[in-house]
Amino acid sequence: MSDLQMEEELAKVRLDRRMLGRMVELMRPIIGGILVVVLIEAVLVSSIFVRPWFIREVVDNGFISGPTGWDVDRALVAWMTAGLGLTWLVRFGLAGVSEYLRGSMANRVLNDLRVRVFAHVQHLSARYFDRTKTGRIVSRVDRDVDNLQPLLVHGPPELLSTLMRTVGAGILLWLMDPPLFFALLPAVPLLFGAILLFQKAGTRLSADTNEKKSRVTAHLVESVNGVRVLQQTVQEKPNQRRYDQMLTDLDRSAIRASFGWGWFPPFTMVLFTTGLGALVLVGGHGVASGELTFGQLTQCVFYVFLFLGPLQELGDLFEKFATGAASAQRVFLLLDTRAEVVDRPGAQILATTRGEIAFEGVRFAYDPTGPPVIHDLDLQIRAGERLAIVGSTGHGKSTLVQLLTRFYDVQGGRITLDGHDVRDLAQEGLRRHVGVVLQDNVLFSGSVLDNLRLAAPDADDQRLIAAARELGVDEVLERLPHRYATEVGAGGSHLSHGQRQLVCLVRAYLADPAVLVLDEATSAVDIHTERRIQRALRRLCDGRTAIIIAHRLATIRDADRIAVIKHGRLVETGSHDELMAARGSYAELYAAYERGEQR
Repeated sequence: MSDLQMEEELAKVRLDRRMLGRMVELMRPIIGGILVVVLIEAVLVSSIFVRPWFIREVVDNGFISGPTGWDVDRALVAWMTAGLGLTWLVRFGLAGVSEYLRGSMANRVLNDLRVRVFAHVQHLSARYFDRTKTGRIVSRVDRDVDNLQPLLVHGPPELLSTLMRTVGAGILLWLMDPPLFFALLPAVPLLFGAILLFQKAGTRLSADTNEKKSRVTAHLVESVNGVRVLQQTVQEKPNQRRYDQMLTDLDRSAIRASFGWGWFPPFTMVLFTTGLGALVLVGGHGVASGELTFGQLTQCVFYVFLFLGPLQELGDLFEKFATGAASAQRVFLLLDTRAEVVDRPGAQILATTRGEIAFEGVRFAYDPTGPPVIHDLDLQIRAGERLAIVGSTGHGKSTLVQLLTRFYDVQGGRITLDGHDVRDLAQEGLRRHVGVVLQDNVLFSGSVLDNLRLAAPDADDQRLIAAARELGVDEVLERLPHRYATEVGAGGSHLSHGQRQLVCLVRAYLADPAVLVLDEATSAVDIHTERRIQRALRRLCDGRTAIIIAHRLATIRDADRIAVIKHGRLVETGSHDELMAARGSYAELYAAYERGEQR
């Protein structure tokens, strides 16, 4: 399955090839500005049509034959020159205004679209991100939106200007010299037939090229994010070869696209040359027969260039349109992708919650066609209870957290919070009541304070620092180079793993959730930091329901209750002493843990 086919599967719709209505909808906010630009283009085209008349007047009437030779009507030449100069001034002035308006409208439309796509991406479900490469999403929001500019804003006025020049010049040629007009007329159906043919092929080829570009971007983003892993595993050269192959595929696709469009300019040049030949033959015959003056022939030359000149421009425009259309299809496909997990109509928002949780007959599989990860699991968690969930890797512990916070929805049974099915609760409200600290939490570029403020947007610096001191982690954070003003770097790369975890714990404390989930929150820190975290956790868990998932079983001995998950099923519950006395799965896990610690 290709990447684009996978996106179609995620969107549950086919790629929309009919986009005219959707493009018009995007342009609706700027329709007034587009009409102004069209009016300006009409004035500019009119000024172009006037210029040949000034030249004809000079040629026919500006030079007067007399007994002593040729005399120049200086007044006429001066007026015609002034008129010609005025048309150029109008062109320069209005062209600048037109370009300013186009740029402003382009920024408005494209920025609004970027915001719309960005907001849409933020609300997509976790499964979409599981199956879509980050680089492809970046490519949609960035490059594909940029490619819409000629299609949405610049294209329509330019296309209208081109057609106005061709049609207007054709009408003037027909009025001045019908034989010349009819000699040029056969070029029109040939031109538009070629446009339709090349546009259809060009859109397909451009789509393939843009798809290859997206693949290259996706691989680049993944390589940058995983550069340390590549270096550690000495995979730089194999990864470079893979990237080179992607670039080769992109080059081949771009060459095919250029080859497809490459026939259009020579074809238009043939039509243009044929038109000039018709001008020489028919126009020359008209002058010789006295049907045309030399000035009129000069005027016709300009109109022939105006009639045939846009041929090349049409080719360039439709090449841009083909690229823009291919990008628009993918952007709309992304917008057509619906979130898998959505709020039901009338979803509740709980103002407060006790934190009582129940898993009732829960069944779930990441792949609906594959085996379940969670099998008919029943588990009750009392309000204020500290429950530890243990089990081997891959047996479904973290999946329970994902289901509780509705990153995925259960496929059987239900999960309740204070007796309310979580599917009946608004996701935003649910996640405010259920705080999660993961093994590898994400920090955003900015200072430590900036990251803490995500949980308490209205808190001042002193309140944020006080929270760190209340948890007892201030000693570590205040040893940072600039204390709480220290820049954490992209993803928290300037901090150690333990320091990142401490920031995340303070962030969770500031959010003050009724239910706190700690998913392997201390698995990758040193013993000293772990002890500091344990002290912070005791305060953090005080007065709220806590679910602790940990590999270091020593960290959960003080839990009120321990639940053992094996192959997605609940196999044991009880306190540490009770489970050790039962000599079941937990006792085996603990014995294996102690053997590993002794080594």
